[in-house]
Amino acid sequence: MSDVFISYAREDAESARRFAEAFAAEGLSTWWDDALRSGEAFDESIERALREAAAVVVLWSASSVASRWVRAEATLADRNRTLVPVTIEPCQRPIIFELTQTADLAHWRGDRQDRVWRGLVADVRRLVESQAAPRGSPGGAAAPSAKQVADQPSKPGVVILPFVNMSGDPEQEFFSDGVTEDIITDLGRVSALSVASRSSAFSYKGKTVAPAQIARALSVTHVLEGSVRKSGNRVRITAQLLEAHTDKQVWAERYDRTLDDIFAIQDDISKAIVGALKLKLLPEEKAAIEQRSTSNSDAYELFLMAREFQRKGSERLKPVIVRICQRVVQLDPGFARGWALMSLAEAEMSQRGVDGHSIANARDWAERAIAADPNVAEGHAAFAEAVLRNTLDHDATNKVIETALQADPNCYEAHTVAGAVAIGQRDYERAIRHFERAIELDPAAYWPAGMVVQAYEALGEPAATLAAERRAMARCEKILAEEPDHSGALGFLVTSLAGLGQAERARAWTQRALLFDPDNARLHYNLACAMSRLGDAEAAVELIEPWIDQVSHGWLLWMRSDNSLDPIRNHPRFVAMMDRCARRLDAETGSQYASAPQGTVQ
Repeated sequence: MSDVFISYAREDAESARRFAEAFAAEGLSTWWDDALRSGEAFDESIERALREAAAVVVLWSASSVASRWVRAEATLADRNRTLVPVTIEPCQRPIIFELTQTADLAHWRGDRQDRVWRGLVADVRRLVESQAAPRGSPGGAAAPSAKQVADQPSKPGVVILPFVNMSGDPEQEFFSDGVTEDIITDLGRVSALSVASRSSAFSYKGKTVAPAQIARALSVTHVLEGSVRKSGNRVRITAQLLEAHTDKQVWAERYDRTLDDIFAIQDDISKAIVGALKLKLLPEEKAAIEQRSTSNSDAYELFLMAREFQRKGSERLKPVIVRICQRVVQLDPGFARGWALMSLAEAEMSQRGVDGHSIANARDWAERAIAADPNVAEGHAAFAEAVLRNTLDHDATNKVIETALQADPNCYEAHTVAGAVAIGQRDYERAIRHFERAIELDPAAYWPAGMVVQAYEALGEPAATLAAERRAMARCEKILAEEPDHSGALGFLVTSLAGLGQAERARAWTQRALLFDPDNARLHYNLACAMSRLGDAEAAVELIEPWIDQVSHGWLLWMRSDNSLDPIRNHPRFVAMMDRCARRLDAETGSQYASAPQGTVQ
């Protein structure tokens, strides 16, 4: 009997080998059909190994999804409660497995310290050790081993599932989601409690899954679920805490109050959970839970709406986000998160060259966020974004990012800026760490998914690059299905097509993108990077040249360090264009950009 059975498609044999070798290095015996001896009955051997394995690791890919063998093996494992699914490339899993929590190791390269890999190993060990009771022990069970005890959670863990919007108005979804997120943030400050991340919790939104199944997938002991009903200035919030393995209710409450009491309700829920789990709340943790970014309920509601628009990633909504946040900070000038969100939206519009928006505004608003509350990570992340785009001062930006991540290690914006800085410094391993963490925090985000491709490519890792290309393209296609003129998604889609060798499609989409958004400087640049990947220097220069005489010195420095342009860096037209830009900046600033070599990372 083997500990692990690996189910995979023949096209994924190299990936299966990597998993088998890694499991072996963890001390787990592994069976995969590469181990079949000549003359064995193929079907009988597989079925016997499948039924005897303690854990069945299914490697989902486009090929395995299409394989009737893999689907059959996964179905049998699911029935036997031995299924441990893994995604090794972006794909649409069979619908019956969509509700099963699946480890995303599409970009795993064998690092045994990788957080997701460690979680997978822990899941496998739990299944292996659950079948390790000695035969003949009373009731077929044995006292837990030291290893089993060690693998059990050292402290209670809870997942706060997205509160259900009961308002009768789908547009109020942002409010119920916002309440959920703030409770996650509050409880995350309690050192005696392990809290599942927002991305993990929200992966169950709209799904009906047994608490015990969620608990196994997320390694938690309790599940909090609830609902929000908002009508005018009245709000009703219900919540209940369940012990996951018994489905027993530990605590429940209903709150009927005015919107002005929303912050008190969140405090009460967080403290009630701490009390129900008999945890010790340190004084500084109690103070942190009670501290709110704003005491103005109108500002808070508008901020939640703007934040939801930002998460959707629609470029059409960026001006709306700025207008909403301007009202937010009018209602409460000390609302740091409102200033930070406004800064981030402004910075993006400035990069696209939208009239009336500037990086100077973004920097000013980020400074106001930090002044209002230096403990808000998004304020520092917004300031880092403004510094990066304006001056490309890596040292200064890295210091600000470090401050942001100290305030909140799970700040999505800080990780995306950190990844961009690392790309500029050609520190590709660091770029991958930050971009992949950002993708974990926001599984639908397209920007870090698109940016991380060039880091894998720069490290000379074709398999990881290919998987990242496919992931980025899938995310961009989903966005473009809803918003065909989304310039960010258009740029990364063309870049992915170029990387996948689909040159004609890349050129066709380039022409379409230019028709959709002809004056967008950032889009022109991203399309030029795609043409560079195709080795088409003439097309790349044609895309950059119309706006090269308006770029800032930060953008020039970025172009000098961006490895996407390396294939055309020595082309005469490109060299001449870059020299002309440097001489202009020399004349305007009195600096010496022209004398710095193109490849220098500033």
